Amino acid sequence: MAEDALVRKLKTLIAFRVFFVTALLGTFFVFQIGYRVFPFPSTVLYLIIALYTISIIYSLALGKVNNLTLAYAQISIDSAAIVALIFLTGAIESWFSSLMLLLVIASAIVLGRNGGYFTATLLSLLYGVLVDLQFYGMLPLPHDPLLKEKDFLYNIFSHIGALYLTAYLMGHLMARLERKEIDFADLTRFNQYVVENTPSGLFTTDLSGRILIFNRAAEEITGLSHTEVFGRMAQEVFPFMGQLGERNRAEETVEFQGEKKVIGLSVSRMRDAKGKEIGFIGVFQDLTELKRMAKEIKEKEQWATIGELSANMAHEIRNPLASLKGSVEMLKEGSASSEHKDKLMSIALSEMDRLNTIIVDFLTYSRPSSIELRDADLSTILNKTVDLLRSRSPENVTIAKDYPERMVMKADPMKLEQVFLNLGINALEAMPGGGDLEIGASLNNGTVEITFSDTGEGIEPTRQEKVFYPFYTSKAGGTGLGLSIAYRIVEDHGGHITVTSAPGEGTTFSIILPETHVEDAR
Repeated sequence: MAEDALVRKLKTLIAFRVFFVTALLGTFFVFQIGYRVFPFPSTVLYLIIALYTISIIYSLALGKVNNLTLAYAQISIDSAAIVALIFLTGAIESWFSSLMLLLVIASAIVLGRNGGYFTATLLSLLYGVLVDLQFYGMLPLPHDPLLKEKDFLYNIFSHIGALYLTAYLMGHLMARLERKEIDFADLTRFNQYVVENTPSGLFTTDLSGRILIFNRAAEEITGLSHTEVFGRMAQEVFPFMGQLGERNRAEETVEFQGEKKVIGLSVSRMRDAKGKEIGFIGVFQDLTELKRMAKEIKEKEQWATIGELSANMAHEIRNPLASLKGSVEMLKEGSASSEHKDKLMSIALSEMDRLNTIIVDFLTYSRPSSIELRDADLSTILNKTVDLLRSRSPENVTIAKDYPERMVMKADPMKLEQVFLNLGINALEAMPGGGDLEIGASLNNGTVEITFSDTGEGIEPTRQEKVFYPFYTSKAGGTGLGLSIAYRIVEDHGGHITVTSAPGEGTTFSIILPETHVEDAR
């Protein structure tokens, strides 16, 4: 009899998995929900196919292998699938982390208390590792820059606590069911506790849209009690949500009790055990403080940048102005010899040219012209750059090439030539005693990488992170805007530029550009 009960539970678990994949993941993929929010939304299709395939395999395996082994295998693979879904939809910012609680509940129902603890432990390990890898940048998963280390730790431990608490409660409930000492009132209270202690605001409605359940978090966010909203239309409380079932997610500013709050709301259909639609369920959060902090940080960063640029600009202009003023004053006195006057005039003209260069470079950096993408041969641009560099390099500098004869891609050739020439000149200036400069380019994992490697003086580690800052330079007479402009141009092409260096061992600048119809001919 126990074996028959386990088979029935496994069949139910398989059916629930198919229903979940069809109803939730299927609509998620078909309607492309979160495609502008999540890192890998399109990959969910492969997860859907995998879960359907696994469910078919489980159905065929029922009665042919040990049912207990099959049950633990299903729970283990489902755990991995849920964590994979969380990974594909943003990890710490995923909407689907609550599915782990559902799997713990399902495990406790199928395998009892031990099954619940087994699943809670497995999910805790997988989720903890995933979030850790995201925090340390070992996975290509962006996250809100406002989230700090303590936020990641709190997220991990709150999820682990919720998983084990759910396992304990469900294990306790299942134990009582086995002893036939539980009734539906206890289960109802358990569901109520889960709903009431959910940190997000939650409400349910009937098919007409009238609110039935309004949890504690919902009351705290809106300032409205369950009694005040019971029976009211959901649109009266959340006027921006529109017709139920037509808009799955929305984010708007709403006024509650005279206080304006930014609310993020997600609504989905609610069905009973037989799949019949019985209403709607909505989950929402108060995003006001988060939005305020993000805006404040952005404004501070903008003012700090403006202040730093202004200070650097004033510093760069002050030096040539001082020289220019001194030369003009001496010329005004008229006491200088003819030869000295010519020298002073040369200084004045040189400083005026320097001022003009500073202004032109600053305008180029602050108001960059838009790039004009067209078919451009990188090899031709690099060849031209090499010719220009060789014409101005001393005899003790060797310039070598390592790139295909033809590499055509969508780019702005004039802008890229400006970047390449700037990096090449910097490399030559870094080798006053002679050395080697190697310019290379290659296709690598969907990107084009162009490198400028010299054997010059190198850059101190403390200076490497500042080389792309506006007006930062260690060269006498330099404006400090060349690398900043190069960085901006590469960014406009959808790429990025990095520097690797060590004092006395040379420097390598790497430009990574997205591969856009590149034709590579060796």
